[in-house]
Amino acid sequence: MAELVYIRMRKKVILEAWQELKLKDIAYISTHSNKKELLENTSIYRLSKKDKNILVIDSFLVIDHLTKEYSNVEFQLLGPEQTLIQIEPRKKPAHPLILTFIWLLLFVGSAMTIMNFHYDVSMQPVQQKLHFILTGVENAYPLWIQIPYSLGLGVGTILFFNHWFKKRFNEEPSPLEVEIFNYQQDLQQYINTMENELNDSGNSS
Repeated sequence: MAELVYIRMRKKVILEAWQELKLKDIAYISTHSNKKELLENTSIYRLSKKDKNILVIDSFLVIDHLTKEYSNVEFQLLGPEQTLIQIEPRKKPAHPLILTFIWLLLFVGSAMTIMNFHYDVSMQPVQQKLHFILTGVENAYPLWIQIPYSLGLGVGTILFFNHWFKKRFNEEPSPLEVEIFNYQQDLQQYINTMENELNDSGNSS
């Protein structure tokens, strides 16, 4: 009777250099067989520069390779059908001057965006009108409204994005994190489709 081995492909693997891929690098294995360690260290693919920075390993190719090496083992696939391999060499930390320049650029850009928005919606006349309604006195600069409003805008932005530098206020993801996650999911799905050699029309028989 063939020994049963369950394989669950990892969705994404990030490596710092081109290297030999073993089964344990791209998949999880569950089995009662005493060959588990041998299976985990089975060579699946040798990455090289010709693969560039992105490669998709399809579960069909993995199981086909394992079946040829272990004829008395039955492999059952669970979960994802592909593993995305991404090569990201370790980068040096950015220079403080570059970080400062980027921070200032983002700060000025954000400030201009907020000011233009308030100009478009006529925020200052609205605050002046609100001051007149509440006090009966006209004032071109109702600071008792404008200052709390400005502070509330900043605090509201921080709470909305759920971050203060590296500190999180709760476990709920921010809208920005959700959008980034959705983008990464769409990008990964696109890469899995376009980079998978089984879907390459040039490999069709």
